[in-house]
Amino acid sequence: MSVSITFKDVVKKYGNNTVIPALSLDVKQGEFFTLLGPSGCGKTTLLRMVAGFNSIEGGQILFNEKVINNQPPQTRNIGMVFQNYALFPHLTVEKNVAFGLENRKVPKAQIPEKVEKMLEVVQIANFRKRLPQNLSGGQQQRVALARAIVMEPDVLLMDEPLSNLDAKLRIDMRNAIRDVQKKVGITTIYVTHDQEEAMAISDRIAVMNGGILQHVGTPQNIYHRPANVFVATFIGRANIIERPCHFEDGKHVIKMSEGYSVVMDNLDPNYRERSVKISIRPEEFVFSNDHEGIDAVIESSIFLGLNTHYFVRLDGGEQVEIIQESNIEKILEPGSRVKLKVKEEKINVFNRETEKSITKGVVNDAEPK
Repeated sequence: MSVSITFKDVVKKYGNNTVIPALSLDVKQGEFFTLLGPSGCGKTTLLRMVAGFNSIEGGQILFNEKVINNQPPQTRNIGMVFQNYALFPHLTVEKNVAFGLENRKVPKAQIPEKVEKMLEVVQIANFRKRLPQNLSGGQQQRVALARAIVMEPDVLLMDEPLSNLDAKLRIDMRNAIRDVQKKVGITTIYVTHDQEEAMAISDRIAVMNGGILQHVGTPQNIYHRPANVFVATFIGRANIIERPCHFEDGKHVIKMSEGYSVVMDNLDPNYRERSVKISIRPEEFVFSNDHEGIDAVIESSIFLGLNTHYFVRLDGGEQVEIIQESNIEKILEPGSRVKLKVKEEKINVFNRETEKSITKGVVNDAEPK
């Protein structure tokens, strides 16, 4: 049975240092929820508070309607998968998976069936007699996952579980983890600093910085409509430029360069400042075929097969990155002068002072209801 998890004004302090100030968040039953952010943002600290390994200095954490603040870790019915797997080196795969069941005094007759079922779910049944030292990193990770889930926990906690794997195996394993989580239907909180990994596996993501939730939402909404400049630059690549803006006839007109402006009808009509910050992802620039656009000069390029990445200096002095589908004929040479337009419907616009989005369509579950 999985549970919903509620954080109500949760506070974490180390002495006089507050690392998480009054955080509130709801994780739905059966949801794959990821805490994402740079090192030191508080994501692992929050995960350890759920597990009972860190104290809580304020607020409440609830499983369904039950407050667990003072509940010992061993009574919270939590499964954990760590970065280092923590397998018993002297036990075979099946004995590693069975260990927790034996320790919990599950009837011996039931253990083999439970273990076999879980080995099949994580697709390592063929390796049941092997010792951990004879397994690949990905296989060891599957054993660790099986050992955690076989206990039928209410919550599964995963702390950077793929960071020790190579790039290809990380992709394989993140897909496997996602598949297993959906089969079992367990509420999962997953910690990572890898934004691509978070986007690939999560139902929802909480982007954290400095112990504060910046944006909570689906991968699609966070990517396409980030709540602020930090989220825009942390999730994927983003070029941030500042441009003059004025409001006329119910629309915002942003002057991108001499002779080229974009008219935006999806911005907050209450915003009347004279300039804005704009997030333009590399794929949201377009090389112009006419005389309109931002004057720019190609500084360098990287050919990556399907796409070519250009690093370009704008007439305003900013360097931006542009990703274009590779041209079969040639790559633009350094020094080439170009004109650029933007995909107006995709760019995001922010308050110049607060750096919060003024673009309509942001759905942020971190905001108070």
